[in-house]
Amino acid sequence: MNSTLAEFRNLVGTKFEMYNSLFTSLPFHRVEKTGILLSLFLLHCEEGFKNEQSPADIIESFFRQYTSYRDEKDQLDLLFRFIQYSERQVVLFDALEDAAFSATHDMNGSGTLKQLQTEVIQNNAEKQLSGKLKDFSVRMVLTAHPNQFYPSAVLGIIHDLGKALQKDDTVLVNTYLQQLGKTPFFNKKKPTPYDEAVNLIWFLENVFYHSAGNILSFLHSAFPDAVKGQNQLIRMGFWPGGDRDGNPFVKADTTLRVAEALRGSIIKCYYREVRLLKGRLTFQGVDTLLATLEERLYNNLFIPGYKADLSKEEIVSTLIEIRDILIAKHNSLFLSKVNNLLNKVNLFGLFFASLDVRQDSSIHSELVELIADKTTVLPKNYKTLSPEAKIKALQNINSLVVDTDIAKDAFETLLAIKTAQKFNGIEGCHRYIISHTTSAVDVMEVYGLFLMSGWKKEHLSIDFVPLFETIGDLRNAAKAMTVLYQNEAYQEHLKRRNKTQTIMLGFSDGTKDGGYLMANWSIYKAKEELTRISREYDVEVVFFDGRGGPPARGGGKTHQFYASMGQNIANKEIQLTIQGQTISSNFGTREAARYNTEQLMHAGISNGLFSSRTTTMSKSEEQLLQDLSDESYEAFIVLKENPDFLEYLNFASPLRYYAEANIGSRPSKRKAGKLNLNDLRAVPYVGAWSQLKQNIPGYYGVGLAFQKLEKEGKWDQIMDLYQNSLYFRTLMGNCEMAMSKCFFPLTAYLSNHPKYGVLWNMFHDEYERTKKYTLLLTGKSELMAERETDQLSIQMRQRIELPLITIQQYALTMIREKGSKADAAEMKIFEKLVMRCSFGIINAERNSA
Repeated sequence: MNSTLAEFRNLVGTKFEMYNSLFTSLPFHRVEKTGILLSLFLLHCEEGFKNEQSPADIIESFFRQYTSYRDEKDQLDLLFRFIQYSERQVVLFDALEDAAFSATHDMNGSGTLKQLQTEVIQNNAEKQLSGKLKDFSVRMVLTAHPNQFYPSAVLGIIHDLGKALQKDDTVLVNTYLQQLGKTPFFNKKKPTPYDEAVNLIWFLENVFYHSAGNILSFLHSAFPDAVKGQNQLIRMGFWPGGDRDGNPFVKADTTLRVAEALRGSIIKCYYREVRLLKGRLTFQGVDTLLATLEERLYNNLFIPGYKADLSKEEIVSTLIEIRDILIAKHNSLFLSKVNNLLNKVNLFGLFFASLDVRQDSSIHSELVELIADKTTVLPKNYKTLSPEAKIKALQNINSLVVDTDIAKDAFETLLAIKTAQKFNGIEGCHRYIISHTTSAVDVMEVYGLFLMSGWKKEHLSIDFVPLFETIGDLRNAAKAMTVLYQNEAYQEHLKRRNKTQTIMLGFSDGTKDGGYLMANWSIYKAKEELTRISREYDVEVVFFDGRGGPPARGGGKTHQFYASMGQNIANKEIQLTIQGQTISSNFGTREAARYNTEQLMHAGISNGLFSSRTTTMSKSEEQLLQDLSDESYEAFIVLKENPDFLEYLNFASPLRYYAEANIGSRPSKRKAGKLNLNDLRAVPYVGAWSQLKQNIPGYYGVGLAFQKLEKEGKWDQIMDLYQNSLYFRTLMGNCEMAMSKCFFPLTAYLSNHPKYGVLWNMFHDEYERTKKYTLLLTGKSELMAERETDQLSIQMRQRIELPLITIQQYALTMIREKGSKADAAEMKIFEKLVMRCSFGIINAERNSA
């Protein structure tokens, strides 16, 4: 057993058993009996699934064998108490993992900046590092996607519980567990976009502010000659309040309120730190400067009318003056504390996180066509013009849309961006992301809308970020960007934006559209082609990856993807979304945030400095991956086009209840009406498969592709590719993770269903097929065998959630069987069971949606 695994068993596994026993003595309604019965129920579930029983059979036999409850009301009451108990077990496990993070991860080992320091010294690469760090950065963008099931109050308890567990303070742990028992785990009403923003600002204030500051301090100390100038090596991005794609509740005033909250939050952080500095820097010449700065920050926080009166430059110049005095007159005493704050001010400015605005391209098209019809700003026949003629009309706009009734909020949003820049600085809100970009016209329509709202071309401090998502759009991305790069007006705009073009590539809809392998490979190929085209036009391209938590949405071991990129893919920056649970699971504590941020930074920096040309795949290797992707794609299309495919998911999973779970402000579908794959959002789509324990988007088609190429005599080539390509190994490693979280016995009762049995058996066969070939590739006897700690964590979490997934499937079965025969009140209880189980299941999975 390796040392990390031993630490995990000791600090997480053993402690979980010990503290879990505290639940049995907590003073809640019948909780002691609940704890004992839940332990019996878990064992009964395990035995029942081994004997191929259905969830309904398991629950019915449990009540007969272990309880005297015969009345349905008493039985349902116990099931709800099981859910409450299990939810809190998940929280305890989360807190234990967080508390043990530093012990179960080598904070100075592989992929950390400490290792980078060793590599730079060994390779005598200080000069190359200095060149790389001139404009390299990692931008982590916190998004508003509705897959965080913990309310902010519970997140706070997890944070405090983790600290108490680190200190082994049993009395305090017991107190927090009692608090947990009385704290609701679900929202009574949907959060507003502003509520979502406030919840995520908590992470900025309490985690990222400190971890980013510590990383920068280490870099300045380790590489004083390389880390210079104003380059922000770490950048934070923010979507709540700016992301209006499919969210009708995000308005212009929401964007302004969130921008103001971000500004207030970072000033509050500076104010706290300046107050702490005052207690140390009590020296002549320094104390008065600090007192003045403290007063300026206080006024900006609490006195109306001061907002435009403070600038980042003023704070920086004051701190530099203090630093110079310390060096000249006070033996550099506490200099590191001043430098630490200075690093943070240079990093976060007065905006804390850059607020991105995002909208779907179809909304812009409808708006532009309406403007053409109702005003003289555009030709009346705009809708029927060729793409070339549309672009020409859009780039030559020289009058405003003055009719305030036309798309009022859209234009107010464009002006709100200008207001946010005035108070927070240009970096505070400078990106407009265009979802579902299919052509250059989609980008130029947004360009034209800015001109119509009063922005001047020469002062257009906005980066237009096309988002390519579907397989078709990814294949067409280079063509769309070529048209833009050739356009004179857009060329001029790029010159004013440092000849840098950010392009966003979305994993979620790609997986939904083309399956796991094809989505990942299409993004890789799009990056290659976009890099080539951009270099041809002398444009610095930056890729922004829209990644969710699970492998099916581009998640998993994300940093390995960046480490595996070849030399023919631009890596000036690493930019990615961090969503929902991934924020709390990977960045929920300062230690975890520092470790995972360093992993991303190391991947990007070392790839640029030390990566040999062998990282770049050969033509034959690329062709092999293309063949695998094509075969996988064909298999997935057959599945996707099955008329029962989406109906099966709706029938067997809690998909239809996502919108009622009050976990996010955004609807689960882009448009009202009949359920279809295009309009269904990726979070409920992937999350529903996850709760069903089938995880289809994370592996379907992979096994069929392997089987086809093996029959063609190419298995040895696939084995060689696995040995030689970090990219392919990373793809398969994340595929392993998706399969490790499957549990087909849960739904085996559907294998003989007259309508859906065929699909269930297709899914199960492909799971077994993909697993077989994956184990052949790895040479192991079980999935994730090389990642023992992660494997154990998943196994322990699956035991905790087994009662929940059993109860959820039982409730879904009751809803289907009782149907119209059940009265409304009874049906509502079963639906509540389904939704309440969702919270615990999703939280136990940590990166399931």
